[in-house]
Amino acid sequence: MDRRKFLRNTGLGMLALASPISFSSCGEPTRKVAKSGKLNLSFESYELKLRHSFNLAKYSRTTTPGVQVRLEYDGIIGYGEASMPPYLGESVESVTKFLSQLDLSQFNDPFRIEDIHDYMDKVAPDNRAAKASVDIALHDLLGKIMEQPWYKIWGLNPENAPDTSFTIGIDKADIVRKKVDEAEPYNVLKVKMGLDNDKELVDIIRSKTNRPICVDANQGWNDKEKALEMCHWLSERNCLFVEQPMPKEMIDETAWLRERSPLPIIADEFLQRLPDVMRAAQAYDGINIKLMKSTGMHEAYKMAVLAKSMGMKVMLGCMTETSCAVSAASQLAPMVDWADLDGNLLIANDIFDGMKIVNGKVTIPERPGIGVIPL
Repeated sequence: MDRRKFLRNTGLGMLALASPISFSSCGEPTRKVAKSGKLNLSFESYELKLRHSFNLAKYSRTTTPGVQVRLEYDGIIGYGEASMPPYLGESVESVTKFLSQLDLSQFNDPFRIEDIHDYMDKVAPDNRAAKASVDIALHDLLGKIMEQPWYKIWGLNPENAPDTSFTIGIDKADIVRKKVDEAEPYNVLKVKMGLDNDKELVDIIRSKTNRPICVDANQGWNDKEKALEMCHWLSERNCLFVEQPMPKEMIDETAWLRERSPLPIIADEFLQRLPDVMRAAQAYDGINIKLMKSTGMHEAYKMAVLAKSMGMKVMLGCMTETSCAVSAASQLAPMVDWADLDGNLLIANDIFDGMKIVNGKVTIPERPGIGVIPL
């Protein structure tokens, strides 16, 4: 069945309890039926097409594989998403295999979030993006049942959401200049680094704007002395922090760098789930939380609370995702110091309306759940 038809049809579930709807095996709406009292999971693959080639220190790509998920309970539909860039080690095949193994119909109370996560972890130990897709759909569903967005359920003030950075990937000089022009509406730029032309890239950006930048080396600096020299050089060019400067295995070298760097050092690839937060505190000033790594909103919230309790900086990031997963992440934005929620802006085939960037600031939808509507 056509993917957009799939989403539009399932969106009828947003009519909630006043108009319960069931779906046939092909996804078409059927006549009104009695409430099931069980969770029903369905999913399909969907490839994200990038507006520009996404160039990092170790690879380049023009698409990102993804899986779109829906979770239905008594006629209400929650939407979720798994996005799998190469370094996560997941694929459409691994995600759909994991989701096919789940039997969520055993849960007749969708509010048992901890039980559902425990069950998913018992089915398989990893599969973080796959679990995140279920978690996001579950939060969307529960928010709709409670008729509240999650930032309100968590007691957060949306006015505290920060500006988001906009990513400038590694590219040729003329393409970098074009990307800087496209990023005019954004107050912070994120610069991808890790190759031999790092300084040249920053100089090109600085020839066009002096807006603050944050740097993501994606594990691209292998020498601690060079990394320290780069941190000093960047600190003189209005840089806010450096994300994952060295390979995640180089813990001692990263701790050495943190002690000497004039800029905060933020963990990304080093950090996956909640137990990693305590480990990160030994070598990093802060952490970058992403739903596709943390298994979703439930654990991401716990990670942010723990990191803040230890005095660490918290950044909220994303993969290249539709507005579904990005809007889910935005519900946490009032908790964090920095946001990098531009994943939906980097793709050409978004299928949801959700979180917006207004004057460079993360603006959370005033809708229940994660705040998205299928297009």
